[in-house]
Amino acid sequence: MDANCTLVCCEEEREDDKAAIVQFSNGILRNTQQLDFSFYKNVDQTNPRKKNRRMLVAESDRLSYVGNNFGAGSLKCNNLLQVSFYFKYYVGVLNKETMRMEVHNAQLFNMQPVIPGEASTENDASQNTDLTYREKVDSLIEAFGTNKQKRALTSRRLNQVGSETLQSAVAKAAHSIIDQKGLEALQQEVVQAESQSAVSHYLPPCYPDADTPQQVYLFDDILSPVEYDVLDAAGSKMAALTPEELQNLTDEGCQSVVCQLESLPREGVARERQARCAFYLLLLLKLARQKNMTRKFGQEEGIPRIIHIKLMRTFTVETFNNGRVQYVVSTSMRVKVAAYCLALLLHMGDMTADLTLLHRDLGVTEKRMVEVAKSMGLTLSRHGCVTGDSDGPTAENRLASLQLPLVKYQTFTEIRKRKNALEEDEGNASKHTGSVVWFLSEVSRSTFLSSRLQQTV
Repeated sequence: MDANCTLVCCEEEREDDKAAIVQFSNGILRNTQQLDFSFYKNVDQTNPRKKNRRMLVAESDRLSYVGNNFGAGSLKCNNLLQVSFYFKYYVGVLNKETMRMEVHNAQLFNMQPVIPGEASTENDASQNTDLTYREKVDSLIEAFGTNKQKRALTSRRLNQVGSETLQSAVAKAAHSIIDQKGLEALQQEVVQAESQSAVSHYLPPCYPDADTPQQVYLFDDILSPVEYDVLDAAGSKMAALTPEELQNLTDEGCQSVVCQLESLPREGVARERQARCAFYLLLLLKLARQKNMTRKFGQEEGIPRIIHIKLMRTFTVETFNNGRVQYVVSTSMRVKVAAYCLALLLHMGDMTADLTLLHRDLGVTEKRMVEVAKSMGLTLSRHGCVTGDSDGPTAENRLASLQLPLVKYQTFTEIRKRKNALEEDEGNASKHTGSVVWFLSEVSRSTFLSSRLQQTV
């Protein structure tokens, strides 16, 4: 029969005297003599969460093991101790000679192998906290994503590298241009570019370095030789109009065409050219007053098929409405028509055109017509003309002439500043008005309450 043994409790043990019980995660250790154990504790003893942290290290010639009583790699029993659960673990040591077993406080360590060259879990965690959400998603795609996701990730990274390279190249080019030209010269170029209004996109092709005014806006860009030839019959018809028919054109709002027909040369090529251009100008003026261009446009005037297609492709916008194709003459297209009419009148009138008659015939404001003329670099002037009888009052018509070099107009910002000032004044006025209304409402409310109190009394 086995001999009885007695238990002895060591009550005077400190926290450092706890026995360490280890278990190895990769198996059972056969020879403990080959390991050198080291026990570490946290140096921050003032922090209640850190002062009880311990680390046990076992080193051998082949591999090292590390165990903690805190963190993700520790056992759950140690985590319970840290959250103040009243669980304690003990270990008994039996002395076979005295048959007395001493009971000591114990703490458990899970020893995990540490492979040289691999980062610790804490470092990984600290690095993961520094990553953005996009970087974390990219790392997950690299590890567990499908082939399609990985290809998309690679393509996106290549595009990102390409955009960064492009940005650096653009920055270098900008710095080099600034060093060569200077900041003031570049600012002047920007101001000149901004001074061009939005109508500059709808002007005829311009050649400002031309030798003669007739070559700045070429006649062939307005009417090609083929288009000019097909207007032979229409031009002959325009040259043979009677005074009554000219009066009808005046009533229809085609005064510019009538002025050109009244000043036709007597004979020769110049007369044919003026008549053909007048017919084309008449079509442009009628098109500017239309909302949509239909296939029947110009049939009464005998428009050739080539001219009809040219007008449709050049001065309309193709849209779809209720399953049908419509050719709309938008506001921007009206500006384009105005620019081409002005360029055509310059060739018909020895590089001079009457803007007042033209803006009335087109149905646009004089301000818009002046903007078109300024965008084309024309010189503006005033010319007096008689209205009605010869003894009647005279009116000043605004003329535009093409002279070399072309005029570069600057955009004045006083109008915009004035508009902003007016808007600010209106805003302040509305605020004061609101305050006055609130004051009057409060006065009326107090008056109403006082009257009710008097009635009650």
